[in-house]
Amino acid sequence: MDQEDETDDFPELLDVDDEAWWDWDEEGNGKSKLQVRCLFCDRLFQSAQDTFCHCTSEHQFNINQIVHKHGLDCYGYIKLVNFIRITNPSAELFMSIDGECPWDKEEYMKPSSADDPLLLFDVDEIWEDLEGQPCPPEEGQDERCVEAARCHRLEEAEKRAEQAGAAVERVMEDLHKMRQYVQDFVINADVRTGTSTTNAIADLREDEESLYFSSYGHYGIHEEMLKDKVRTESYRDFMYHNPHIFKDKVVLDVGCGTGILSMFAARAGAKHVIGVDQSEIIYQAMDIVRENDLDGVITLIRGRIEHVDLPVPKVDLIVSEWMGYFLLFESMLDSVIYARDKYLKEDGAVYPDICTISLVAVGDRKKHEERVAFWDDVYGFKMSCMKKVVLPEAVVEVLDPDTLISECCVIKTIDCNTVGMSDLDFSSEYSLKITKDQECMAISGYFDVSFERNCNRKITFSSSPLSTTTHWKQTVFILEHPISVKKGDVLRGRITCGKNRKDPRSLIITILINNTKQTYSLQ
Repeated sequence: MDQEDETDDFPELLDVDDEAWWDWDEEGNGKSKLQVRCLFCDRLFQSAQDTFCHCTSEHQFNINQIVHKHGLDCYGYIKLVNFIRITNPSAELFMSIDGECPWDKEEYMKPSSADDPLLLFDVDEIWEDLEGQPCPPEEGQDERCVEAARCHRLEEAEKRAEQAGAAVERVMEDLHKMRQYVQDFVINADVRTGTSTTNAIADLREDEESLYFSSYGHYGIHEEMLKDKVRTESYRDFMYHNPHIFKDKVVLDVGCGTGILSMFAARAGAKHVIGVDQSEIIYQAMDIVRENDLDGVITLIRGRIEHVDLPVPKVDLIVSEWMGYFLLFESMLDSVIYARDKYLKEDGAVYPDICTISLVAVGDRKKHEERVAFWDDVYGFKMSCMKKVVLPEAVVEVLDPDTLISECCVIKTIDCNTVGMSDLDFSSEYSLKITKDQECMAISGYFDVSFERNCNRKITFSSSPLSTTTHWKQTVFILEHPISVKKGDVLRGRITCGKNRKDPRSLIITILINNTKQTYSLQ
């Protein structure tokens, strides 16, 4: 295509009669001083029209096609330009976007530069050209295509209006729940059943799917996980030290995030790796995969594994870093089980395959005083009623190994190749053999993870307080009343763990110890 043909693909972008954009030489000849930077490189042009022609010929980014495909109005176009300026994506990214647009956020209404000439362009001119057909956006487009594009644009506008209305409804609902939450704190804080004290555990969000997945779009979360060497190097070592498991295999990475596990699998010899993630980090993962020349092996798909269609009917292996606090927080194992049952071949395997949850007794008096006794005297005022709302909140923190006062006890073992959804709500007896004369102030939970099946070299890691610290830390359940124990004693009880019915990503955990029952929330 020659330069003249490329120019015909674009409407006039700027009004050149505006003297603010023009300088004049001594002979009265107009000389443009407008400098328009390309969307994808540092080339400068004297008009936005030339810029878009360059984007089409050099970067295969056709603004007309993008506008028509996604039904962009003026706001959508502005967000698109600002998104590109701010995030610096590759031009190839836009060829793979189908569905929700990564630039469709209010934050991209704010430009990175106040004098970007591309923001002056009225995108309605593209639609007018489409209707008039002097500059067809695609070769061979007829009236039916025009009408289809017009209808698509209208549907997109209606969809945005519906989403805005739904967002307002959710905000109002959350405000109502917050008001009720405060009332419950003030009026109904003390709830007793028999000899055991229980506490009302409020949940303000019945539907927090979008909040959950959007949280994983924040880069800091992925940075924290990648910098967790125990976690990341364990997955790496499992794959690199057991390449026979991956050679020429098709691998599914559930919740792929930045794509680090997918790339490990590719380097270990996998023939094809499919990474699926619902959060917007998937767009950075696409660039990361291309940057490492692995786009010929790795396919990335945005969406929940329960809702997407994979490009293959079955896979040989599933890898996933699904673990949460106390192992089961966030319920991501549910998605792995779904993927296993739908896509895994009969002789396939899920990794990691064996996980355990363990308990240990804690004798940290200082921590108990900070969490419980503190409320007895707060700057001269009694606030003991606050104990009833503070105690039910499980604490996620790093424990000092010197505060452990018992041997550990495994309460749950999960084989990811056979576990069912119903197995994830469980109840188990436990016995904690005391190793010190001390007061038991809390019970703490942690988990261990193993890569074992068919492995020549087995890899394990732990979130135990006796091991190298991980980003999962430990989960601590503070007891309302400390229990005096001596070395050799055995604390026996029962623990029950289940999903919160109002928020299935959080957990409700009940611990029975010395005939006293306490219920905790992990959220």
